[in-house]
Amino acid sequence: MMIKLGEVQELRINKFTAAGAYLNVDESKEGDILLPRTELPKGLKVGDKIKVMVYNDPKGRRIATTKMPKAQVGELAYLTVVDQTKFGYFLDWGLDKDLFLPFSETIGSIEKGKSYLVGIYVDKSHRICATMKIKDMLRTDSPYKKDDKVKGTIYSINRDIGAFVAVDNKYEGLIPKKELLGVYQVGDTIEARVSRVKEDGKLDLSLRDKNHVQIDKDKETILESLKANNGFLPLNDDSPPEIIRKQLNMSKSGFKRAIGRLYKEGIILIENDGIKLK
Repeated sequence: MMIKLGEVQELRINKFTAAGAYLNVDESKEGDILLPRTELPKGLKVGDKIKVMVYNDPKGRRIATTKMPKAQVGELAYLTVVDQTKFGYFLDWGLDKDLFLPFSETIGSIEKGKSYLVGIYVDKSHRICATMKIKDMLRTDSPYKKDDKVKGTIYSINRDIGAFVAVDNKYEGLIPKKELLGVYQVGDTIEARVSRVKEDGKLDLSLRDKNHVQIDKDKETILESLKANNGFLPLNDDSPPEIIRKQLNMSKSGFKRAIGRLYKEGIILIENDGIKLK
């Protein structure tokens, strides 16, 4: 076994010095790492094991701490930007040394004081870093089934494909373009319905409920808009989808289903120039 950089683990106390305790794994030939005296619990002796987080100090040396980070290597977490440099950003992850987020690992605009969903990894220089490009860190073994309700964070948007979502901030999901109603941006949290579980375990998501539930919701949206506009809306079956989406935040197919139901129920009239309340 080896000491794992960026992870919480149990290490053995090999010796004490004025600086603190030097730790390692059993039967390891790699160099010991220091747990500073200021963090050393009382009553320990050589041979005892202690749970620590191993990370890099400001000089790049491996060091141990009994403080627990908000996330460790391989995990995802919302972390707050506390500083910006000419190379990237620094995030608060609960340890004395802040976590580095390189410019090359960001998506969209970043602001100091705001929190972002990031993954934690070890780069080629053996530094612990953060990345907003988390797709390859997401799992495809979610427990969810079709029509389950889920929550997640939008971590990337492709206008030709849709919005990529970290469901529970750990599973991979996609809101296809046709289901992406409204205006969203990276970092938004959403509630959605699982519309399909793909063979590879990835989740297709919908921001709309199942048809019979969604029709009722769309009916209410249309009625509220009608009442707010003196009982008339200049929308009908021939209206362009983008106009319907802009005014009511629903798809044209959803609009047509809802006004069809309202017409059959005798609540509205459908005319050449729009719809109106009876």
